[in-house]
Amino acid sequence: MRASAVLRRILVPVTAALTALTLLIPVPVQAAGDWAGQAPFTPQVRIDLVHTVYYPREMGRDGLRHPVVLWGNGTGAIPGVYSGLLRHYARQGFVVVAANTPTSNFAISMRWGIDLMERENADPRSVFFRKVDLGRIAAAGHSQGGSAAINAALDKRVSTVVAMAPGPLNDPALVRDASILYLAGEHDPIVWPALVRAMYRRSGHLPAGYLEMRGASHLEAVPSGGSMRAPSTAWLRYWLFDDDRAGRAFFGEHCGYCVDRSVVTVFERNRAAQRSTAR
Repeated sequence: MRASAVLRRILVPVTAALTALTLLIPVPVQAAGDWAGQAPFTPQVRIDLVHTVYYPREMGRDGLRHPVVLWGNGTGAIPGVYSGLLRHYARQGFVVVAANTPTSNFAISMRWGIDLMERENADPRSVFFRKVDLGRIAAAGHSQGGSAAINAALDKRVSTVVAMAPGPLNDPALVRDASILYLAGEHDPIVWPALVRAMYRRSGHLPAGYLEMRGASHLEAVPSGGSMRAPSTAWLRYWLFDDDRAGRAFFGEHCGYCVDRSVVTVFERNRAAQRSTAR
């Protein structure tokens, strides 16, 4: 028998076996995916006395009812400081109601944003008329505003939270009906990652996740979200739009942040979060 024929008899089954094996290995999900990139809507901005509203110009396109994201600013900041990030959320299809206050910690004007959207959604003269999904409301914020986002979830109308480098004046144990994503900066000298992780660990009764962003400092979220933009967007899309593709960044054995540590140094999700994926 020729040597070439012998070689073929050996290589063909080996190649077939390797091919079959590659089909069984899950393809890693990119952690950031395209959640930091462009999205299908055009952002519009309306500045009122108490709130600044970022929303899609194409409100209600294809019958869509848009979820609401309440936003809280860091100490001394106004919504314009985060304009790039809040416009990005509007591009994703969210109506962002940002409290204009530079001292948002107790989330009073953030929660007023829900009342504002309830009025707008019921007003035939409003661009938001019957186009807002008031059953899907998130609270998000940075620094003092991150703490405010947790406090906003004391209102049962808020169903999920994104807390970016949140300040300490909150108690996650008081939150009963929301999921929470905690985002910390690896090199944050103001809100140390250990402080944010401690909040996460006090949230065991809620679906919660913790991400420590590689190389990030305290102002990572300014002005466009930095490395916190993609995970915050994916979390909001999963919980408010039931977007399973976004959920794969956090959930499943081979989730995006489970296997791709290029942008995070630490990723954790608690048992309640893993159970919630069976919803």
